Parts: sequence; structure tokens; C-alpha cells
Amino acid sequence: MDTKKVTALRERFSKSQILAELAANTGLSKKEVALVLDELGVLIQRHIKKRAVGEFILPGLLKIQRVKKPARKARKNVPNPFRPGEFMDIEAKPASTTVKIRPLKKLKDYVTT
Repeated sequence: MDTKKVTALRERFSKSQILAELAANTGLSKKEVALVLDELGVLIQRHIKKRAVGEFILPGLLKIQRVKKPARKARKNVPNPFRPGEFMDIEAKPASTTVKIRPLKKLKDYVTT
């Protein structure tokens, strides 16, 4: 486990604040940190794009997956869940591909500590 004490932040960092913080804590320049983050984005893209492996894991933090959603047929006279007693029609939807991001154990533990 990390022995470094971490403090909670009260406001969300902007991109430049993130780069400055990472640069200060790693000894790298802001430009080098920006290059690392850009290359991480490219690496993720190469993993999840069409005809690729379909998932990327940032060890201990998160898992990014490409998820294929099948087509849905149109349906008529389906009970409306928001207005009991009424019926509604549902339009057809074509098949699509989306991204799912799941937290891993270490990231979940950050919330509880």
C-alpha cells in the first residue's frame, strides 16, 4: 500500500492544473507529462478500436471495454412504465458499439479511505 499521505481536493483540476501537479510530483516537465498523457490516449485508442483486442486495463485503476449492442426491433402497444394503464410504441434501434469503463479494486478503495 502507498505510504504517501494524500489530501482530498475541494475543487476539480483543469487540464493545465493536472499537468502542473504531475510535473511537480514526478520531476518531469509539463511538456513531457502532456506527451505521456497524449500517448496514453493513443494506446487506449489502439486497444479499443475496430478489429483490435477490445479492452484496455490501466492496472489497479480502470478497465475500458468496447461493447457491441445488438439491434432492437420496433414494438407496439408496450405498457408505459411512467404512466400505468397507458401503452406506447417503441422505435427500432440499429446495432451500435459503445464504450464501458469499469473501476477496478484499487480505484474503489480510494473512495472508502
